[in-house]
Amino acid sequence: MNQAHAISLYQPLLHQIAYNLLRCKADAEDIVQDTFVKWLSIDHSKIENTKAYLIRSVTNNCLNHINSLKRKKEEYWDVFQLSELMVKFKESDFANIDFEKELSAAFKLIHLKLEPIERAAYILKEVFDYEYDELQKVLDRKADNCRQIISRARKKLNEERDKINFNINLPDTTNLFESFKKACHLEDASEFVQQLKADINSSIQQKK
Repeated sequence: MNQAHAISLYQPLLHQIAYNLLRCKADAEDIVQDTFVKWLSIDHSKIENTKAYLIRSVTNNCLNHINSLKRKKEEYWDVFQLSELMVKFKESDFANIDFEKELSAAFKLIHLKLEPIERAAYILKEVFDYEYDELQKVLDRKADNCRQIISRARKKLNEERDKINFNINLPDTTNLFESFKKACHLEDASEFVQQLKADINSSIQQKK
């Protein structure tokens, strides 16, 4: 059996296997194509059963792809750990564009998942190390209430870990994010705090 005949014969089967594992037509087609490309580059004399080899190869490639997606999802979730991320962000001196994009994505998702009061309390506590007595003054909430707000914010983010949809329409947080970066760079969060408070007040007014 020549190579062209083998590809024509086994491609539908391999595509069906890949699609059943990945549930994505485009990814399945890419995996099958990559499998054939690799197969064409090796010594076929060492392959006793071409069909079995291709099935095993496409299955392994699909599993590797799934594991890669899981790792990316976990890495993407890790950007929510803003306190650790901020240390790296400050050290980067804004030179790492990819890193800034990652932080921007995390910021947008936090903006999407949390209410303004939760977002303010969470970021000020986790990123800027505000004590609860400081949060009490800034947010005009009792210290115990601030603890509850932060706990609720953490719970919301934890609950969203396995629900993250990479295709969601993220909000535009350009102005707030720029203020956030400035606060980190200057180590002065006063302007950023004022914007957070403005968001809280705006949310309160909308609910009235």
